[in-house]
Amino acid sequence: MRNLLRYGGIAASIVLIAFGAGAIYMGFDGRSQVHSDLAREQIVGTDDSTIPGQLVDTGSEAQAFAVVIRKHTLEATGGKTYSQMERFLDKNGKPTGDEKLAAINPASGKPMENGLRNMWINATALSTALNTAYFAESVATFAIVMGIALLLAGLGFGVLTFRALVPAQARKEERAPAMAAVPTA
Repeated sequence: MRNLLRYGGIAASIVLIAFGAGAIYMGFDGRSQVHSDLAREQIVGTDDSTIPGQLVDTGSEAQAFAVVIRKHTLEATGGKTYSQMERFLDKNGKPTGDEKLAAINPASGKPMENGLRNMWINATALSTALNTAYFAESVATFAIVMGIALLLAGLGFGVLTFRALVPAQARKEERAPAMAAVPTA
């Protein structure tokens, strides 16, 4: 029975160490992927951002730039969000929710859509992608931390397995030389 416990402890230790090393690798690989994908897009911080003139290539920079996109979109729409704007433009270029009052687009023959409202769709798509990069980098960092924890737990479990499951006779022999060196009074 003792051998079964010893081998089970060793196996559990090896599994924890392997999962820890794998999580660390995947975490660093994930962070690298986020950084290279962001850099590939060549996004440069605007003058009014927290990273003016700097290439956006980390998750936190991506999140900061998403805030700038929202700010610029709100400025362009007079502070209105997508759901607060009318869908169409009338003959005078004013927003209207009434399709019957909307100007007709000569190219399509359909009611003229509010371009600022459509801009929100683009802004939302871009900021969501940037926020996803931030989230992905955060998850990768968490994987690294969890990998280190698993690695340390596996090492600790291995030490306990070897220490606690050593046969009693071997422990006595290990302590005997140490006890002989202690002077008695």
